[in-house]
Amino acid sequence: MSGRPLTVMLVAAEASGDDRGANLARALKGRLGDGVRLVGVGGARMRAEGVESPFDISELSILGLLEGLMAWRRVVRRADEAAALAERERPDIAVLIDSWGFTLRVAHRLRRRLPDMPLVKYVAPQVWASRPGRARTTAEAFDLLLTIHVFDAPAFQREGLETVFVGDSTLALDFSAADPARMRERVGAGPDEPILLVAPGSRPSEIQRVLPAFEDAVRILKAERPGLHVVVPAAPTVAATVKAQVAGWPQGCHVVEGEAAKRDAMTAATVALACSGTVTTELALAGCPVVVGYRLGPVTHAILKRLIRTKYVTLFNIAAQDFVAPELIQDDCNGPALAREATLRMDDAELRRRQVERQSAALLKMGRGGPDPGEAAADAVLELVTSKGCHPGFA
Repeated sequence: MSGRPLTVMLVAAEASGDDRGANLARALKGRLGDGVRLVGVGGARMRAEGVESPFDISELSILGLLEGLMAWRRVVRRADEAAALAERERPDIAVLIDSWGFTLRVAHRLRRRLPDMPLVKYVAPQVWASRPGRARTTAEAFDLLLTIHVFDAPAFQREGLETVFVGDSTLALDFSAADPARMRERVGAGPDEPILLVAPGSRPSEIQRVLPAFEDAVRILKAERPGLHVVVPAAPTVAATVKAQVAGWPQGCHVVEGEAAKRDAMTAATVALACSGTVTTELALAGCPVVVGYRLGPVTHAILKRLIRTKYVTLFNIAAQDFVAPELIQDDCNGPALAREATLRMDDAELRRRQVERQSAALLKMGRGGPDPGEAAADAVLELVTSKGCHPGFA
């Protein structure tokens, strides 16, 4: 390898992408040591691996068509900043992670400014669910696609895009060090007392739209079961908002922060109310039965109803092609309905056991037990560097 390190640009715009970017960064450093230099955009996890972001990515955590339009100027400005960073640092390759709208804008800018640099898209747009035209758009913008779902590849391969399945890093989470007894002691719950976990999402828009319905459900459940313990793991991006909201909930509701506490809570919980997203997979891995709730803005929901091609929103439900976990979406995501589903599971140990068993089976269909995603992604990135000859040390 030449004396110049391989420079890899990693770009992530929200918590799940930050996690994938950190895992990839760690794998690349494990392979190359001082022979790799990392630059880009990310959050706290990527920063811990040496990626210094020029701005806070929390402002890019946007969901919904109307919300996206309102944030358009900010997204464009940050995409310009990411491209300017690339011009200064001259990376050999760029990996753009998830966050379709933002990373596509960054990709277009990089193509114009650094046309010979290979571009990798990590996490495919969900064309099996809606907007199949994005498969061609992805193929036109990127040299390689790294997918996290086994059912992603065909649509992109038909467009001629090289596609590599690397798996979902969430499926590699290790819960062996989680201690449910530690969480029970922390919240004052006896060994047989029920714990409700409430996971309201990691985006500000999710907190705004979903948490009020979860709060209504908690109030109903606490009125029926005053001794119920409620634990709310708060994502770093929304921790202050969640803590302020939960401060007004009935006594016995606890906010916890950090990965260790979250995993303790997930393994201790009797049942969970969860916003649709990565957290539902985490809860399934922890062996916790999940009730899924989700709300979009009315304009976004009205448009997406005409575009969506799948009746499921939860990934393990999609893999199973069945409602393994109940999904309460839009108007159905309300306090009484959420409380009713949670009560059914708290009162029926056999129902909980069956749901956990079916969740685990669906995780296997999603690729649980496969190769480490960060390592697989590093393999694919370095192979592309070699095939493109974009660094003299990999010729």
